[in-house]
Amino acid sequence: MTLQNWWIFVCATFLISAMPGPNMLHVMTQGMRHGLGRASFATAGCMLALLCLFGLSAMGMSALLSALPQLLTAIKIGGALYLIWIGTRAWRDDSPPLDIDSGDIGAGRKTPTELFRGGFLISVSNPKALIFAAAFFPQFVSSASPKAPQFALLLLSFVVIETGWYLTYATGGRTLARFMREARWQRLFNRASGALFVLFGLSLLAWRQK
Repeated sequence: MTLQNWWIFVCATFLISAMPGPNMLHVMTQGMRHGLGRASFATAGCMLALLCLFGLSAMGMSALLSALPQLLTAIKIGGALYLIWIGTRAWRDDSPPLDIDSGDIGAGRKTPTELFRGGFLISVSNPKALIFAAAFFPQFVSSASPKAPQFALLLLSFVVIETGWYLTYATGGRTLARFMREARWQRLFNRASGALFVLFGLSLLAWRQK
């Protein structure tokens, strides 16, 4: 892998990671509801899921998906339905807004395990992340050089960029929370985020037909 190819990967990953999607919306939501520190558990869950997908890519997932197109179809449907379910829950959530400055960790707060699990499931259920790992990622690995060091460099670059955007979105959610202490604004945000998750799911179902 040449320096030019690595730089192209970095620029492309930076732009792709910056685009709002299920992962970024989830991290921003957790930052708003639970604060930046606790949102880091959701971030860790999202990142672990992505690393698992990249690991599958390194083991030849793209070839498996090409040989078993019905597997990709099942993954798309399952992921889409999960995102729609998450969106429906968010839409119906009428719990009162949390004061994240108070340090309260009562019943309204999720545990670190719940936050981590939620981030992992959101990330791993997104079939587009799998396609990114299986189709985009291997293009920057040269067959003329040892693959392990190239995968390691690309993974490290991806983790740094993706984590930076997670922190950006979580910080944005933390800032947004200061303007949403009233229940009506909290409900409006829940409706908006829920609608976006449902839209993500429906777009995946539509994408399945392509």
